[in-house]
Amino acid sequence: GRMAPVGKKTARARSPARREDPADGEEPAVEAIEPEELHEEARADDMDEDEDTEDAGGRKRARGTDGKANKPDFPRLKHQSGIESEYRVVPVPPHRMTPLKQHWMQLYTPIVEKLKLDVRMNPRRRCVELRTSEHTEDADVIQKAADFLKAFMLGFEPADALALLRLEDLYVESFDVTDVKLLRGDHLGRAVGRVAGKDGKTKFAIENATRTRIVLADSKVHILGSVTHIKVARDAICNLILGSPPGKVYNSMRTNASRLLQRF
Repeated sequence: GRMAPVGKKTARARSPARREDPADGEEPAVEAIEPEELHEEARADDMDEDEDTEDAGGRKRARGTDGKANKPDFPRLKHQSGIESEYRVVPVPPHRMTPLKQHWMQLYTPIVEKLKLDVRMNPRRRCVELRTSEHTEDADVIQKAADFLKAFMLGFEPADALALLRLEDLYVESFDVTDVKLLRGDHLGRAVGRVAGKDGKTKFAIENATRTRIVLADSKVHILGSVTHIKVARDAICNLILGSPPGKVYNSMRTNASRLLQRF
């Protein structure tokens, strides 16, 4: 009934298990297993487990001649009428309401006939609503249609904005004149006048040389074109805002534009 002294280990609790050494000339009782036999047994167990696996439809998975499961073959996904439709809403500025009424059929026709989308004008909310329909073949076209309408709302002509639907590498870049140089009052008006030129000649020259379209709306500048052409036009407009003479700007811009045309 006495407790064992602290620090001493009892032989029964801590004694290691005894092993009987084989007699001289005898082999141990444990047989050595080759690694190949282990792999074969593991492979057999895996095959037995896979036999009971089923796919999502409750059918047995088909196997090839080598014993491996075949990859599932799913048909390509298309827009289905059961899937919830996608929506886009493009707000209409007050000063573009009248041009929208005048050019509605030029905007409506390519969206409905070419892209197979549903479009309507919501006069209460003052916006144009887009929606995919059961006839829509590609769900990505709704974003193209939204960009097309946004370009028209910025002030581009319908024929110019239509290029966003036909070509892939066209973008619209917008910036403010005051982002280039902080101007106020008459100085701001003169900077915008230098960009436009007399009767818009400077703006037309930049558009024709860089193959872009430019819209001047108050102190905002919107440029429609490819990335490289937008860069050349933007540099020319920034130089005009900073006060460079139009002749010098036009010569450098024409040189850069000719390099771009030779490159492409």
